Amino acid sequence: MRAVRFHEYGGPDVLTVDEIDRPDPAGHEVLVEVQAAGVNPVDTYFREGSYEPFELPMTPGVDLAGEIAAVGEYVDGFDEGDPVYATGLGRNHHGGYAEYATVPEDRIVRLPDGVDATAAGGAGVAAVTAWRALIDHAGLEPGETCLVHGGSGGVGHAAVQLAAATGAHVVTTAAPEYHDRLHELGADTVYDYSRDDLAAVVREASAEGAGATGEGVDVILDHRLDDYLQFDAEVAATGARVVGIGENDPAVGLENDGVARSKDVSYQFMSMFNTPDLRVGLRRIAYLMAEDDLTIDVAREYGLDEADEAQRAVLEDSFLGKLVLVP
Repeated sequence: MRAVRFHEYGGPDVLTVDEIDRPDPAGHEVLVEVQAAGVNPVDTYFREGSYEPFELPMTPGVDLAGEIAAVGEYVDGFDEGDPVYATGLGRNHHGGYAEYATVPEDRIVRLPDGVDATAAGGAGVAAVTAWRALIDHAGLEPGETCLVHGGSGGVGHAAVQLAAATGAHVVTTAAPEYHDRLHELGADTVYDYSRDDLAAVVREASAEGAGATGEGVDVILDHRLDDYLQFDAEVAATGARVVGIGENDPAVGLENDGVARSKDVSYQFMSMFNTPDLRVGLRRIAYLMAEDDLTIDVAREYGLDEADEAQRAVLEDSFLGKLVLVP
């Protein structure tokens, strides 16, 4: 079978397409014939060696979707031919950039009939991160105002839809070319993130929600803490919950913590990989996709031999939604 692998850490050029033996599932694994694998920024971090190394050569790819080709000896609840999708690979287990991949049974769930496999291949880490942030950590409630920074991103466009599904008033930021689509996905208000008066208009928009009654934003999902941590404190309502999922510069700090303290703002920094049971979020997301309450927009599809270009694009290009590899 064909699989994308890197034999050393480095840039996108270390990715190669190798012919290797099809793996057999271990006792608590399933073998999946991959139909699509999401391309995520975290895939590039593993390739660069930014996290603790697993083993080389390594197949990247946190996410995948496809059909069960074989089941391990101790696996219960899956049969050959079942449509499935998974997340949580690529760090301590070979990932989804391949024609076939083995997946531990605690990171994969069945896809409901009618859910598009290509979209599901891009759903995992983005949608489960959004679920974990907004529902598990922030406890977003109907009527509250939720600010999603970067609503056009993989996590962002899933978070906009999840927040809307809870009945929240959704405010997000994005480049102007994505505003119409984000409104279609459930955003009530969309602002250009480059506006000089962004803090003022976000506070103004929060008046339309029922939670903060106009004093600020109740829940904030922040993917660039180095840029927006202080901004979050400025626009937060009293008792607001800020969930941080990433940054460009790890040197993150508040310029004036008194603003946050005066409002009893709570900060939660998270990684999806710490989720106690990934299947819980995967099942919730699968249900929402089946009910057409959540759509994963696939911006581009790439072949395995284009994995290097896909990993470059996921960090450097502007697009709405997700990039996926299709073996």
